[in-house]
Amino acid sequence: MEDGLWLIELESALQDDCTVDDIYAICHGKALPEALRLDVWQVCLGVRNKPDQMAQFNEIYDLPFQAQLRTDCEEFVNKLGNEDEDKVSVVCDLESILTFYCKNRNLAYEPNNGWVELMLPLLSLKLIRSDTYNLFEAIRDTYIPKGCAKNGAVFNVFRLLLLYHDPELCTILDTKRITPDCYAMGWFQTLFASTCTLPVVLSMWDLYFQQSDPFHVFFLSLIVLINQRDQILAMKTSSKEELISFLVNMPCNIEADDVLDFCSLAQYYSVKTPASFKRDLLQVLFGVQRGGSGKLEGTVVSQALCLPVAVNELIENASIQSPHPEAVRFFLVDCRPAEQYNSGHLSTAFHLDSNLMLQEPEAFQTAVQGLLRSQRNAIDANSNAGGEHLCFLGSGRLEEDQYTHMVVASFLQKNTKYVSLLTGGYEAIHEYFGESMVDCLEDHDPLKCLLCNKEQLQYGGGKANANNNNKKALNSGANSASSSATNSLKRGNQRSGHTANNNGTAGDRKSTIDLFSKLSLAMKTKSAEVKEKLIDYISNPNATDAGSSRTGNGGEKHVSRNDRNGKRYRNVPPVFSIGEDHEDDDELNSAASESSSLARGSKANSQQQSDLTEEIVSIQSFLKGPDVIRYFKCQEVHLNGYMYDSYLLVTATHMIVLRELETRRDRARIIVRRLLQSIVKITAKKRHRDLITFKYGYPEEENVVITDMDRFLIPNASEVTELISRHIIKQT
Repeated sequence: MEDGLWLIELESALQDDCTVDDIYAICHGKALPEALRLDVWQVCLGVRNKPDQMAQFNEIYDLPFQAQLRTDCEEFVNKLGNEDEDKVSVVCDLESILTFYCKNRNLAYEPNNGWVELMLPLLSLKLIRSDTYNLFEAIRDTYIPKGCAKNGAVFNVFRLLLLYHDPELCTILDTKRITPDCYAMGWFQTLFASTCTLPVVLSMWDLYFQQSDPFHVFFLSLIVLINQRDQILAMKTSSKEELISFLVNMPCNIEADDVLDFCSLAQYYSVKTPASFKRDLLQVLFGVQRGGSGKLEGTVVSQALCLPVAVNELIENASIQSPHPEAVRFFLVDCRPAEQYNSGHLSTAFHLDSNLMLQEPEAFQTAVQGLLRSQRNAIDANSNAGGEHLCFLGSGRLEEDQYTHMVVASFLQKNTKYVSLLTGGYEAIHEYFGESMVDCLEDHDPLKCLLCNKEQLQYGGGKANANNNNKKALNSGANSASSSATNSLKRGNQRSGHTANNNGTAGDRKSTIDLFSKLSLAMKTKSAEVKEKLIDYISNPNATDAGSSRTGNGGEKHVSRNDRNGKRYRNVPPVFSIGEDHEDDDELNSAASESSSLARGSKANSQQQSDLTEEIVSIQSFLKGPDVIRYFKCQEVHLNGYMYDSYLLVTATHMIVLRELETRRDRARIIVRRLLQSIVKITAKKRHRDLITFKYGYPEEENVVITDMDRFLIPNASEVTELISRHIIKQT
């Protein structure tokens, strides 16, 4: 009886001007009967009363790619197994709809773009041509992401989503160099119509259109991978082609009875994903698709280290008192240097100085353990400052945030789930609160705060527009929250008798601001002991070495070239070696000191280095040079702690490094040009295998004299070291 009641209610609603929300409230995600499917889809897709657009079609089939389109339509219909009489009619309708779509939208048809497969579920409804076209156009505009092409932004977004929820699986696919566009192209282009059976697709689309969430395809695709993760992990030794073939066909195993659970799991993962990630990308990825608009720019997403989170979501997230049990709750990790953190921070933030990672690795590991313990304590205490989702925060300045990126990368390498990075860093938080930052931020000191000095803000002077000169593009919600912060955070005993407007939102905003002085109390008190140790490391990072003297390793030493008294020995075995870098960064500083003394004592060498740093080249032209065997994108780790985007090139005789110019990214400065024979040792940090140090020198008796060194952060560093080692050995 109950099963029949919802159908009667649905029929009644369809006779009135119902909305997609009305339909979802009635159906609750149930599969639809065939008799009502068309009406429901038309309501959900907003085309119920849309006029006949096909009336504008002149029935002229003269597109440059018409022959290819007709052939693809005929081949597709032949696979359906229709009667011969029906085939002609279906091919005609299919070609007509797609031809008019190309002309109407100024789009070019390309083989395997998913259009023909997307039409299959619509053709199965046996509608008139105009209704079929309206549904096809609406589905393309509403639910098919833009840029579904090789290296498209949509697949960079999907990879970030997979990295967030299952970093181990993402790493395995990355290692195999299997990007999502290798296996998920058809999933996104056709909403699984190209891989799943027709009954499965119809049931899936019934639920999909009721959800009215274009981003849902990302989570459906994520579930396909996660459900088969054990099989994928078991195939990690298989060839790339075998694994791609398996991945492409995974949705074929879905049956009609599985669809409800399939979509429910997708909704579960959607809830566990930061909302700002979906919201900020929704308008970029979806919408009316027309030709001549250029390719979808995905540079920001493609270069993202991990999932980005907007500042307004981070702030508002901590104010939710009774969230959904599975909703996102952040644990904020502030990775700025100690002096910046002490000049202002959110009270809910745990401080993890990213500089410790290279300067004091043991202290950094202790700090990470303290972080994890504090996170667990905050979660157990049900604190608003505690959550499973780690959100890392840098300064917002690219050069300084390279260290923050290294910290984030270290967590990702350990397959830590739910890792995100705050877009804009502390600068975004600073701007979010505007003039109320003194009240909202813990220990904020405008005299020491770098941003306050940069913007020359005057506190207490009543200048309402002081923060308007350097506004970034923030969400409108951030502006309203900033305004509410101004009204809610007046210290002292000032109280007014005015009632809250806007349905009590003023009270909600006040609670949002109050958390910055109260909500992290549980985390702070329960982790006080660990915090004290961390502060010791931050304030005195060399304390661990204070009580111990460092001795030489007996195998190598650092000297200036001026100290070279002998010649390189002949007929000695090669001195080149690869090993772990057990030394601390004092070794690098020592080399820097020797290099400085060398520069002072040798004008000729100094002039040579000067000439080298002035050599500006075109990056693409240089990379394509005939002598270049291979090149690698990397980051130069400088002695001052900064990191610079660079390219490491290997020729038969030299290692060359190009550093990108900040003003022109298509050009670079040659900063390193080393003979491969001068490399005597390549070392990697034990805890950071991608941090590679190249040491240069010559043998002297039983020792190796180190004259200089360079350090780089190189993804997949083993490929680089193996290539360079092979060519060094060839020359010995």
